[in-house]
Amino acid sequence: MVSWGDTTRRGLLLVVAGVLLVGVTFGASWAFAPNTSVTPGDETNTTTLVGVQGPGWGGSVVELDSNGTTMWSVGNAISYQDVTQLDNGTVLATYADKYRACGPYKPPCKRTGVRFIDPQPNAKVTGEWSYPVRTRKDSEVHDAEMLPSGELLVADMEYESIYTYNFSTGKPSWTWNASQYYDTPSDPTKTDWLHINDVDRIGDGRYLVSVRNTNQLIIIERGKGVVEVINKDRDPSILDKQHNPHWLGDGAVVVADSENHRVVELHRNESTGKWEEAWTVYEVDGIHLDWPRDADRLPNGNTLITDSRNNRVVEITRNGSVVSSYDVPDLPYEADRVPFGEAYGQPYGTEGDYNVLGERSVNIPVLSTLLIGARHVVSLPFWVSELHVLVILVAVGLWIVGGVLLLKGRYS
Repeated sequence: MVSWGDTTRRGLLLVVAGVLLVGVTFGASWAFAPNTSVTPGDETNTTTLVGVQGPGWGGSVVELDSNGTTMWSVGNAISYQDVTQLDNGTVLATYADKYRACGPYKPPCKRTGVRFIDPQPNAKVTGEWSYPVRTRKDSEVHDAEMLPSGELLVADMEYESIYTYNFSTGKPSWTWNASQYYDTPSDPTKTDWLHINDVDRIGDGRYLVSVRNTNQLIIIERGKGVVEVINKDRDPSILDKQHNPHWLGDGAVVVADSENHRVVELHRNESTGKWEEAWTVYEVDGIHLDWPRDADRLPNGNTLITDSRNNRVVEITRNGSVVSSYDVPDLPYEADRVPFGEAYGQPYGTEGDYNVLGERSVNIPVLSTLLIGARHVVSLPFWVSELHVLVILVAVGLWIVGGVLLLKGRYS
C-alpha cells in the first residue's frame, strides 16, 4: 500500500518548486521584455531583404516592407546567407542544402552556391549554381555577388579562395588562393582553416575580403595579391571572428565584429598605418547586440545592423537612436536595404560625443556556452538569457531529487 509520508511530500514540493521556478522566470521575462518592433514614423519606399541561416533546417529568404510585414518568403534550404537584389529585380542568395548529386562525395551530401529568386508574382527559385562540399559545416558559400562583367564573384570556404565564375564557360576566370598568403594545411577541405566568409568588389579588380579565423580584413588586387591587411596582429580586441564588412571608401570600413558582440567602424591612421576604432555600438534600444553578423552604412547616414541571436534587424542613427527595428526569423545572417544594397556610405568622423554606444556584454562561463549552443539548434526568443539557462539547470536538479524522493516514498 502506498503511504503519503514526509518523503513523498518533500519530493512533490521539489517537483512543484522546479515548475514554479521555470514558469515564474520565463513568464516574467516574457511579460517585461522590451518591444523589438519599431517602424519608421514617415512613409518610405524602401524594403529590407533578409537572409536567414536559421537553426537546424530553418533557412529562408524574406523581404519586409517598411512596416516590417513579410512581403514574401522562400525556404527550401538548410541555410541562406548573403542576399542581394539585382538590377532586374531578381534576388541573388547564397545557400546550402542537401543533394544526391555529390561529385566525389558519397550521397547524400551538401551542396552550396547561389540561388536566383524571382519575387513576382509568387516568390520562387528560378535557377541555381552549386557544387558539392565535404561537409556543410564551415564550407558554405557565405557571400557572392554579380560583377559588372556578368561574372559571379565568390568567397569559397571549401578551398579558401576568392574567384570569379564565368557562367558561359562554366569555369573560374580568375582565382586567388589563400595559400598564396597564408600557411596552408595539407587539405583545407578537412579543417576550418580560414573561414573566408565575405568578399566585396571595392574597385576595378580590387576586393575586400573577410578572413574570419585570423580576425583580419584583407584587400586583394588582381595581379598583385594582398595589398593591405586590417588587423595585421590578429588582435581579437580589434576584430574577433567578424562578418560582412562594408567598405566606406579609402581608409574607413564598418564591420559586424561578431564575437565582440558589437559593430565597429575602423579608420586607418594615416600617421601609423594602423586601423583604429572610430565608432562602436554595443547596445541598441537597451538590448546588447548578440553576435551581429552584418552592418551596412545607408545613404542617409544611418547604419543597418543584423543582430543575429536577438533575431532582429535594426536601423540606427549615429547617436544610437532607433529608426526602425524588425523582428525576423531565427538566426538572420545578413540584411540589405532595397534599393541601396551595399552602396558606399559615408564614414563617421571621430569628433562628437557618440564614439561608443553602450557597454560590452559580459560572457558567463558555461552558461553562455550552453545558451549559444541551444540557439543554433532550436528557436528561442531573444530575451532568453544565461539566467534562464541557470534556472533550467536548477529546476532539473529539483526534478531529479524530487523524482527520487517520490519513488522512495512510493515503495517505502
